[in-house]
This record gives sequence, structure tokens and C-alpha cells, in this order.
Amino acid sequence: MKYSLYTGKLDELPTSQKYLVSCLNQYSYCVAEEDAQFQEALLHSEVLLPDGIGIVAAVRFLDGKSIKKLAGTDLHLHLLRKLNEAGGRCFYLGSSDATLQTIKERIAIEYPAVQVGAYAPRYAAHFSEAESAEMVAAVNAFNPDVLFIGMTAPKQEKWAYAHKERLNAGAICCIGAVFDFYAGNVKRPSPFMISLGLEWLGRLLGEPKRLWRRYLYYGPVFLWLLFKEKVSGPRKAFEN
Repeated sequence: MKYSLYTGKLDELPTSQKYLVSCLNQYSYCVAEEDAQFQEALLHSEVLLPDGIGIVAAVRFLDGKSIKKLAGTDLHLHLLRKLNEAGGRCFYLGSSDATLQTIKERIAIEYPAVQVGAYAPRYAAHFSEAESAEMVAAVNAFNPDVLFIGMTAPKQEKWAYAHKERLNAGAICCIGAVFDFYAGNVKRPSPFMISLGLEWLGRLLGEPKRLWRRYLYYGPVFLWLLFKEKVSGPRKAFEN
């Protein structure tokens, strides 16, 4: 098993083919060790962003290479700028009606040339075939250039991978918490904390009840997995 991380510039992303974008951080790395479907979705994503200082540090620890963190937020804003320049279309799938409405209102101000569609499925651990068909139909009726999916990991990645071939969208981007960041429901840590590699700490302090397990439990698990990878011989966890 080897994750192929995207280390190019966002301007170099594909433009002439459908592609699936997922984000790899220490939490998703650990969960994928126990969830074969999730791991398959990550491994088959055409673009896998190193979205977390933990992944950047892991690559350096395992093979001495230096890569740049690329967050889902970076991708989101980049694609919105490109869509605004081209007068393109994007669709938001996930979250709540209230959050989606706030996103639409903000985009109308900041990226007025972008046409926006949205659909909020019910909050559930799994969707029925009928529910998934309805979600796919909503996306395809709008026919977006870019589909943003925000249904939390690993649900969003598994759903996107399973339905990729049925979705009429150029870029299918699983960006999770970015919906709440952009809508202002959750405040992203300051640029200063992010530059210090402490975005995880800022998020933990901001939402301790929801995120303690992600960082305080899976953090040590991630370190243990990296240690085992390091002592097992030739590196196999990442390529870039």
C-alpha cells in the first residue's frame, strides 16, 4: 500500500478529465488502516492532497523529503478563483440548508461570476440507494464544473469514489470541514498558527468535544504506525 501524494501546484491540476480529489491527514491515515473501503477510495483518488502537518512531517521522517502542505481550504479558494475567471459552475453537496445558503450568499459577493448549486442530504452514517440516486440526480441536473462534497471523512470519500462514474462533474472534491470554515460556522485558526504547523492545536482548542479523539487518540496511533513503517524496511507508505 502506497499513497501517491499530490505535490505539484494547484494550477497544474487536470483540466481535461474527470478527477477525484481527497485529503490525507493523520486522522484519515489511521482510519484507513482499519477501513478497507476508505483506504481504497484514498488510493484511487487522482489527486491526494497532503492536508496536514502530520503528513508533511511523516514524509520527511520516512524518506527525508520536504513537501508542502496543501489543505482543502487552499483547493477550494483556488478553484473558486478559476471558476470566477471562466464564469464556471460549482455544486456543494453536504452540510445543512442553512450552511449552504450562507455559502451561496458569500460566493455571490466574492465570486459573482460563479453559478452555484447545492443539495443537503439528511445527516446519516449511510445513505440508501434511493438517497444516493437522488443526490447524483441533483448534481447532474446542475452539471457543475466542480463538485464540492462536505459530509465528513470517511463517508464523503467512500461515497464519492463509489459514485464517481455516475457524477457529471469535472473535479469531485472531498473537502469536509471547508464548508463550515467558508460559511463561518467554525473559525479556522489564524494564519500565524497555521504557519507554525499548529492548525491542529487551534482546531482542538476551538472544538475540544468533537475533535479530542482525532488529535489526542489518533495522534499517538499515527506516530506508532510511522515508527512501525520506519523500522520495517524500505518505505512504502508514500510516494510523491
